[in-house]
Amino acid sequence: MHEDPAVALQRLVSALERHLDASATRREGNDEALNLAYDQLEEAFLGYEEALQQTYGEYLPFEQAEEQ
Repeated sequence: MHEDPAVALQRLVSALERHLDASATRREGNDEALNLAYDQLEEAFLGYEEALQQTYGEYLPFEQAEEQ
């Protein structure tokens, strides 16, 4: 069973807010809170994209950046 797009969107918005908070309070060096927020944002983005595709056959108008 797939996730409702509205629920997935709320998860994405929440992840964006957590990422903003973590970015604003970032510490020098390897900041675990920021790393966690980044990972949660990536997961929420992919979940929302999948929910849109499965429910409506739609995709987001942008792609996830690839690591170099």
